[in-house]
Amino acid sequence: MNGWTDLKNAKRIVIKVGTSTLTHATGNLNLHRMELLVRQLVDLKNQGREVIFVTSGAVGAGMGRLGISERPDEISARQALAAIGQGILMHTYEKFFGEFGIAVAQILVTKDDRADRQRYLNARTTIRQILMYNAVPIVNENDTVAFDQIKVGDNDTLSAMVAGLADADLLVLLTDVDGLYTADPREDPTAKFIPIVEGVTPEIEALAGGVGSKLGSGGMATKIAAARIVVSQGIPMALVNGSRRDCLQFLCEDNGGGGTVETGDTKAPGTLFLPKAQALGSRKGWLAFSTRPAGALIVDEGAVRALLDSGRSLLASGILEVEGTFARGEIVEIRQSDSVLARGITNYSAGDIELIKGRHSSEFESILGAVSDQEVIHRDNLSLWK
Repeated sequence: MNGWTDLKNAKRIVIKVGTSTLTHATGNLNLHRMELLVRQLVDLKNQGREVIFVTSGAVGAGMGRLGISERPDEISARQALAAIGQGILMHTYEKFFGEFGIAVAQILVTKDDRADRQRYLNARTTIRQILMYNAVPIVNENDTVAFDQIKVGDNDTLSAMVAGLADADLLVLLTDVDGLYTADPREDPTAKFIPIVEGVTPEIEALAGGVGSKLGSGGMATKIAAARIVVSQGIPMALVNGSRRDCLQFLCEDNGGGGTVETGDTKAPGTLFLPKAQALGSRKGWLAFSTRPAGALIVDEGAVRALLDSGRSLLASGILEVEGTFARGEIVEIRQSDSVLARGITNYSAGDIELIKGRHSSEFESILGAVSDQEVIHRDNLSLWK
């Protein structure tokens, strides 16, 4: 993939919009902007594209209905506001899409839905069937029952998960800034715009700031985290200012959309995160990013080289420490100090690994009795983060 001009060929597109884009400063829904956005989504469908829409805004819509101007800190209050606002949000979308004869389908998910393999596959099948009906899946985090997610603005990550499970060709994040900068342009006038990101490196991750607005709970950090997930699965991600009238026009024009962000010689619709050439498959993408690890294995430098450079399995000889209590067949994290390297399905329980860590597989039988696996985690059941 070379850049923005390639995106016009994207067939299945996941588009995520945040609360700050959907609402006024008062917390009320910005109906004009919502209608313009729906018109663009319908136009993409008219071109023969498949559109999956991930939306925030339930909490903001609830705040607007009750006249609350500040996002509350209490989790229970935000869950209640999400319950009030979700119906308002869907009713509004249904009205706008209905004007063009397009049916919509509500999908509410939690992190548990993504972590459980069968539920993950069920969601995949459902979304594909909705697309076959020529309807638009509208996906949101189930904030009325979620706990961790409502605290961290997980819809950015959710959209990345949806892009992976749907085998999307592109993820577009619509936000309230023009793209990624070397610093926050609202605070630093010398900040430089970054039109293309070729890899989500630690330097790119370090550019992320805190939360973006009093209504939304996400910030640039969650958007870069989303980029890291999708590019690892071979999917490009575009970060675009959703407040611009024709924010999705870049998908329709050969010149990359005519460019709305201009800084010196830079002209681009936003920031494009390029996909990795060697992408994770669907199963390994799920294993790496959608699962919840039951524990962790801390490994030495030799194991790091074997995993990252040689694509090998994880052996007991390279394990230094075991964290957590887990059984054979559960998913664990592999770390070097505090840096996450991979996730994988373990062939041994935490207790057994404590006994064999640092040892050669030839010693397993004398320590544990009869054993069948030389590897603690086989490379076929291991998904790298790096």
